Amino acid sequence: MKIIDKIALVLIIIGAINWGLVGIFNFNLVDAIFGAMSIISRIIYILVGISGLWAIKILFDR
Repeated sequence: MKIIDKIALVLIIIGAINWGLVGIFNFNLVDAIFGAMSIISRIIYILVGISGLWAIKILFDR
């Protein structure tokens, strides 16, 4: 597995955990750490989204 695939996987896991927390407890961990819609939060959301798209490639690689 390439390093970019591992990075994408880690970001996808972070995003999934965050969505789980939002769904179960109505608690957004990214916003709690970096501030609601701060530039850093937005960058994290963008990277998680790009990682999700990259995962489509990973899914069909093998």
